[in-house]
Amino acid sequence: MKLLVCVCKTPDTTAKITFTDNNTTFDANGITFIMNPTDEWYALVRAIELKEQHGGSVTVINVGLNDSDQIIRKALAIGADDAVRINKAPTDAYDVAAQIAEYAKDKGFDIVFTGKETIDYNGFNVGAMLSELLDLPFVSLANKLDVNDGKATISRDIEGGIENLSVATPLVVSAQKGMAEQRIPNMRGIMAARRKPLQVVEPAAIEPLTTITNYELPPERSDIKYVDAENPAELIRLLHEEAKVI
Repeated sequence: MKLLVCVCKTPDTTAKITFTDNNTTFDANGITFIMNPTDEWYALVRAIELKEQHGGSVTVINVGLNDSDQIIRKALAIGADDAVRINKAPTDAYDVAAQIAEYAKDKGFDIVFTGKETIDYNGFNVGAMLSELLDLPFVSLANKLDVNDGKATISRDIEGGIENLSVATPLVVSAQKGMAEQRIPNMRGIMAARRKPLQVVEPAAIEPLTTITNYELPPERSDIKYVDAENPAELIRLLHEEAKVI
């Protein structure tokens, strides 16, 4: 089984976000970057588990510059066999999906994994775009996946229950909580990662569809107002006149 896992670099969840150049550029100074958690904990680990069960290989792929190599090496330390970095700074979700699709289209991958979404933009777009560009079925928000005889059996939560699907490979899957449990790289894996291949390829000539005009931080939270439980009329007034939700 040949598996491809898309991973990206995101700011640590505790990072203080600021912008420079008149709010047109993310300020990376002093920021600690990590592998996107849903890519790492769910997509990557489940791919490694499938390789351990059925044999085959796990390749991780990233669209980014050489400052992404650290998170790629972590993926190799967790258990991926090799890695590919497409050598460009990503501009948007389409750019990422198109670059990965261009690389993967003739490589014969059985399953392409992505995390549910990235924790920086929360766009939830790359998996669906990949499936369209590769002309493959797409299952989003999967929290369980098994493969037998060329068919993937997938479960995911839906409103009011669980949906069970059977999909022939190849396909694209976005993984969420429940798909696997986080693995911590051990010393043996870290040492082995140094010897595993990391191929750097130049990007395809793909025209971007979007440009960044500016960034804005969300407004600061307003002060909390407490309303006495014996005064529902005041609560209704505030919801109507200030919150404007009724």
